[in-house]
Amino acid sequence: MTTDSTADLSQRVATMSESATLAVSAKAKELRAAGEDVIGFGAGEPDFDTPDHVVEAAQAACADPTLHRYSPAGGMPVLKQAIVDATAAHTGLEADPSEVVIANGGKHALYNVFQALLDPGDAVLIPAPYWTSYPEQVALAGGEPIAVPTTLDQGYKVTPEQLEAARTPRTKAVVFNSPNNPTGAVHSPAEIAAIGRWAAQAGLWVIADEIYEHLVYGDAEFASLPVVAPEAAPRTVVVSGVAKTFAMTGWRVGWTIAPAPLSKAMGTMQSHATSNVANVSQKAALAALTGPMDQVTTMRETYERRRHVAHEKLNAIAGITCPLPEGAFYLYPSVEGLLGQTIGGRTVRTSGELCEALLETAKVAMVPGEAFGAPGHMRISYALDEQQMITGLDRVAEVLG
Repeated sequence: MTTDSTADLSQRVATMSESATLAVSAKAKELRAAGEDVIGFGAGEPDFDTPDHVVEAAQAACADPTLHRYSPAGGMPVLKQAIVDATAAHTGLEADPSEVVIANGGKHALYNVFQALLDPGDAVLIPAPYWTSYPEQVALAGGEPIAVPTTLDQGYKVTPEQLEAARTPRTKAVVFNSPNNPTGAVHSPAEIAAIGRWAAQAGLWVIADEIYEHLVYGDAEFASLPVVAPEAAPRTVVVSGVAKTFAMTGWRVGWTIAPAPLSKAMGTMQSHATSNVANVSQKAALAALTGPMDQVTTMRETYERRRHVAHEKLNAIAGITCPLPEGAFYLYPSVEGLLGQTIGGRTVRTSGELCEALLETAKVAMVPGEAFGAPGHMRISYALDEQQMITGLDRVAEVLG
């Protein structure tokens, strides 16, 4: 078929942008397949294997005929209970299984939230830098994403005062992500409580993306917003999943914990969209949540070591300023000091052009800050083999030196 049918696309998808992080990872894989020695710093996924006991549980599930059929659209009751128990044990948030909806990954869980909450014209405050899919999903639901910029000087941590300055009568919700993707920033319990109190007083919903809850380092402390700000709990949705904690990005199991009426609505919506998450994946997630955490501890310790190595190497490069991340597995350096320089025979004026130049010259793939609502930066994942990480950063230093 050669007819151009682009004009027939719906308006809601015609203006959507491809996920920048997935696009960078795909480009790196494409170049490697073509024989290029490309090191990818773009992927937002652990480089570890899924724990053996989780894989074994999935293998057993494959052989269980009772799991070859549909299960409840919103999730298996046994997995919902495990999520409730694990959440209470780790964060202190007490919930009921009726408040849990299990979705096809954290991204799908967030999609459900925005579709169930937003009407056309509703505004959603999104602190920037932000994960690339937040504004796209808000817009897809008919809402208006409103970026609330933060800076390196403030540790990329949004304040209630900044949120209040951006609030209008149309504001319905705020997205809050700590530990943060892409910056690695972790708000303190007191800072989170202040944001929760502000949201409650303003009568806003809070979408608390806590997918990196187990990945905090040093003196940083994870806190769940509805726990430290209980007044916000009646209008808070907690989003999480097994992807980052247990190296299970491909298994596609995420969830929401929300007030029962909203959860019921999301479950109904999911029954018409995807039905249940694959039963084998749900059983794998059950094994992850109820099994040993040894590998999680090993991963966290490994990430903690890598962040120091990468942080030191980046700050040794003239023109780069990189804060030490406190959570997740990303560094988010400012590269404004490099803009205007000639790299690879061309002058780079944006962080996007810088990332293109580094891909061509140093053979490293990084995600530009434009994708996260914060130009002049780039996101660098340290969830990759440590020696590859060192080699890649050495290449960057050589090209920029």
